[in-house]
Amino acid sequence: MKEFVISEAKAETAVLVGLITNQQDEAKTKEYLDELEFLAETAGAVVVRRFTQRVGGPSAVTYVGSGKLLEIKQYIKDCEDAEEPVGMVIFDDELSAKQLRNIEKELQVKILDRTSLILDIFAMRAQTAEAKAQVELAQHRYMLPRLQRLWTHLERQGGGSGSGGGKGSVGLRGPGETQLEMDRRIILQRITLLKQRLKEIDQQKTTQRKNRGRLIRVALVGYTNVGKSTLMNLLSKSEVFAENKLFATLDTTVRKVTIDNLPFLLADTVGFIRKLPSDLVESFKSTLDEVREADLLVHVVDISHPDFEEQITVVEKTLADLGCAETPSMMVFNKIDAYTWTPQDEDDLTEPTRENISLDELKRTWMARLGDDCIFISAKQKHNIDELRALLYGRVRELHVQKYPYNDFLYQDYE
Repeated sequence: MKEFVISEAKAETAVLVGLITNQQDEAKTKEYLDELEFLAETAGAVVVRRFTQRVGGPSAVTYVGSGKLLEIKQYIKDCEDAEEPVGMVIFDDELSAKQLRNIEKELQVKILDRTSLILDIFAMRAQTAEAKAQVELAQHRYMLPRLQRLWTHLERQGGGSGSGGGKGSVGLRGPGETQLEMDRRIILQRITLLKQRLKEIDQQKTTQRKNRGRLIRVALVGYTNVGKSTLMNLLSKSEVFAENKLFATLDTTVRKVTIDNLPFLLADTVGFIRKLPSDLVESFKSTLDEVREADLLVHVVDISHPDFEEQITVVEKTLADLGCAETPSMMVFNKIDAYTWTPQDEDDLTEPTRENISLDELKRTWMARLGDDCIFISAKQKHNIDELRALLYGRVRELHVQKYPYNDFLYQDYE
C-alpha cells in the first residue's frame, strides 16, 4: 500500500493556487494564501509563486479552469532547468479524489491541498503516543475516499468470461482494483484499531482528570500562533514549547497555577485555523476534552494580526461545534507590542480600517462592551501580566465559590 507521507516534500519548491469568487474577494484570497504560505514554510517548503483565478466557484474536474491549469503547467516547465525546480503545487482548498487525479495527470508533480498540508504539519509536530495516533487516524480518514487515485499507475486488466472470471464481474477485476480493495480493508481495520487505542487513552485521561481534586479548570484557546504557549509559560512558570510557527503545540499541557494562594488548573490546547479539516477535529476530540470540560475559557487573540476579527469568528465557531458556546470566557488581546497603524488622513472620508485606527481607538469599539471580560497584554514583553493575573484570580475565585460552595476555606485568608 502506498504510504501517506507528505513530509518528503520538505525543502521542495512550491507554488500556491487559490480562487477569487463571489464569496471570497481578492483581499480575502490574499489573506488565505498568506496563511497557506506560512503553513508551507512551517512544513519546510519554499514558496516561489502564487496563482489565482477569478471564477464563480471551483471546477469539479480540475479546481481551476483549463486555461489556468495550462498556465501553471507552463510555469513548472519553465522552471525545470532552474536550481530549484517546482516540486509541488499546493491548493488552498480540500481537493476531491477526482480533482487530485486530474491535476496530477496534467501537472506531473506532487499535488497537495490545504488539508493534506495541515495533516503533514501535525504529523511533524506529534510527540506523544496519543497525538501520533490522532494524526494517523485523521490521515487514514483523509486517504480512504482518495485510495483509487493511489492506484492509477496499475492497469486494470479487463476481459470477459473468457478471462477466467466465472460468475459475476470477478473476471473483470485487474490487479489495481484488487489491491484497492485490500488497501481499503487494511485502512478500515487500522482506523478501528486507532479508535480503540484513543478510547483507552481517553479513559485513562478521564480518570486523571477526576483525580485532580476540586480545582477550577481554565483552558487557553485561540487561533494558532497567537501566543498561548508563551502565556502559559508566564502564568505557570513552566517551559512549554513555544515557537513562531503554526501548530507549535499539539499535545494539551496542563499545569497547576497558583495566584495569591488560589490554585487552579491551566491547560494549553492546540490552536485552531480556518478550514480546519473536519477529520482532524474529530480525531483530536479527546485532546479537546480539556476545552469541553473547562470551567473558564481564556480566548487569546493576536491583535497585531490584520485579520484578527475573522480569527475570533473561526475560534468561536469551532468552540460552538465542540459544545462550548455557553462556557464562561474572557478575551486576552495579546501582542499589543506588535500592533502597528498609520493615522488616517483628515480628508479621507472612507470608513477607518484596521490599518489606520490606533489601538486606543480600537479599544473603544465593540471591545469596550466586553468590560472586565477582556484585557490587552504582551506576553512576549510581559506588559499587563500582573493585571491579567488579578483578573484571572477574580474569575477563578468566583467560579470556585459557585461550583464548590462548601469548599470556600480556600479564601479564608482574603475575607
